[in-house]
Amino acid sequence: MNKAFVIAFLLILRMSYAQQTQVVDFKKAHALLNVEADSLRISGQVSYQFKILKAVDSVYLDAVDMNFNKVEILQDSVKLESASHANLKDKIVFKYPFQKNKDYTVRFKYEAKPKKALYFLKREKEPQIWTQGQGKYTSHWFPSLDDVNDKIIFNLSLEGWDNYTFVANGVALAEGRLPNGKLKRSYQMQQPMSSYLLALVLGRYEKTTKVSDRGIPLVQYYYPKDTLKVEPTYRYSEKMFNFLEQEIGVPYPWQVYKQVPVHDFLYAGMENTSLTIFSDAYMVDDIGFNDKNYVNINAHELAHQWFGDLVTATSGEHHWLQEGFATYYALLAERDIFGEDYYYFKLLESVIDLSHQDLSGKGTSLLDPKSSSLTFYQRGAWVLHVLRGIVGDQVFKQAVKRYLEKHQFGTVKTTDFISEVEKGYGQSLSSFVNYWIKNKAFPYEKAFELLKKQSPAVNEFAMVDCEAKTSKCAEYLKYYVSDKAKAKVISQVPDLVNAETFKNNLKVRQAIAQYVTKIPESIKTEYESLLEDNSYVTIEKALYNLWTNFPLDRSKYLAKTRDVSGFNDKNVRLLWIVLNLNTPYYQTDNKQRLFDELVDYTGEQYNVELRMGAFNYLNLMSACNEQCRANLETAKTHHNWRMVKFAKELSNKLEENKK
Repeated sequence: MNKAFVIAFLLILRMSYAQQTQVVDFKKAHALLNVEADSLRISGQVSYQFKILKAVDSVYLDAVDMNFNKVEILQDSVKLESASHANLKDKIVFKYPFQKNKDYTVRFKYEAKPKKALYFLKREKEPQIWTQGQGKYTSHWFPSLDDVNDKIIFNLSLEGWDNYTFVANGVALAEGRLPNGKLKRSYQMQQPMSSYLLALVLGRYEKTTKVSDRGIPLVQYYYPKDTLKVEPTYRYSEKMFNFLEQEIGVPYPWQVYKQVPVHDFLYAGMENTSLTIFSDAYMVDDIGFNDKNYVNINAHELAHQWFGDLVTATSGEHHWLQEGFATYYALLAERDIFGEDYYYFKLLESVIDLSHQDLSGKGTSLLDPKSSSLTFYQRGAWVLHVLRGIVGDQVFKQAVKRYLEKHQFGTVKTTDFISEVEKGYGQSLSSFVNYWIKNKAFPYEKAFELLKKQSPAVNEFAMVDCEAKTSKCAEYLKYYVSDKAKAKVISQVPDLVNAETFKNNLKVRQAIAQYVTKIPESIKTEYESLLEDNSYVTIEKALYNLWTNFPLDRSKYLAKTRDVSGFNDKNVRLLWIVLNLNTPYYQTDNKQRLFDELVDYTGEQYNVELRMGAFNYLNLMSACNEQCRANLETAKTHHNWRMVKFAKELSNKLEENKK
């Protein structure tokens, strides 16, 4: 490709990049993909159908570091011999004097070795592959459009991988065989979506399918070994689905809803259209459900199917229309399950977090595209909570319904939503917008006062203040203040805990394990009962505190908890190993074998949370040996940014200690 040719195309792109959605409408994409796990490559045969809205001499697709061949441009199924293309660093450009109101098709083959957005992993020695487009990264693995304002119907097919599960957006079609004998599996969408929501997963899975009240299939995937985790992980899924359809007032906009856990996901979850991918750290058993469950993330990603997928923010300035709405409606779904007090205490947590952010000088307007997740999510949810209180339930719900129906399968700005509320309310909301949305500072004092008026439980919680020990605080632990209030008392004055306090429920007992670290002999027996609670958080903290306080009984505590693993990060098992290694006279286990097990958990075959826990304990023991350090070096190149940051910081600490 000569230099003048490239310069010409770059000039065209410079002029048309921001306006392409005004001159061309990409309608539909079909792709047959081939994924090669060993070489970390993806290739495929792709066709795009598009309509020209304004005469133009070139159109493009975003395509980062891709190779193309057999590129064709067609009109009415006839190949245009005079058409040409250019394969640039991050785009493929199709050049032809495209005519207004005419339909065209481009066909090509491509190949890529993505550096992001498509991840090739090993889980228990088996390949697992998944995508994460997040904003504008799909173009690293699939030729597409980074601009969220151009929505396309995507239909993906995969060849091969007979003994593995393949999941993508949309409805699964009947399987078939290609001329080369390979298995072909396909998924089909009926409605358009932004390219960043395109997704696929490949791995070893089984599935169970439920059906919503309106007949939508709810497909829940899980690892074959996790049969006992399916119910607690997906608990309340059908209830929340049916609740959100009714609460939002607009039927679920897609044909099916699938959820798939994946290894070492970058975030808690991602709301790809009709296909939520989430971290397998949230696959929990019955005990784990009490401490760390998938319910909120489940509801949040489901709400995104309307707010983010059905209607998508035009730019980062309006990102709260996705995250704030998803956070708010997830809270409503949880309120339907766990009650009013749960809902208001979650809002209180948001007020506290947002106030800390403002006091640290990091607060921003809700319309600042560089705002923190805390602002987009929690402040966004607060805006909706307050707005609903001002305009009333009926006006609010009707406005949301009109907003979604008017802009369905399109993109939106903040004014699009506010104008619909104003129509129903009959008054201007400009002062509300200025105060709650545009203002840099979050009005946390006003929010707190509002909560105290709305929730007797929050008001009671605010009144309970035991920083200065009083006889009244001792009474709080005996009588009918909320569990939240009792936990607050225990956090402030832990020495008020007595044998009677242990008769409270799981969350109060959890507070005892967390805050009562010096255990009086008078409550030793009751404290030991914490090791039998249905809470891995409680067991972990109680085991450490008992082991520390009563050296002569360490063998008893280790024996009692030897078979407890904990969450997917093995929080209890890791602590148990470390305590065992530091109990010289406890000779029930081979200590070298236990040490080797701890080091093994730093290996890349394990999840990020487990690895970081093992690294931390080995560092605490000053026992990060050669294998541990080698695994730490490997962790520096991990795809998960949290693992990379952790590994680099720990490496620096080890080097400083060495010096």
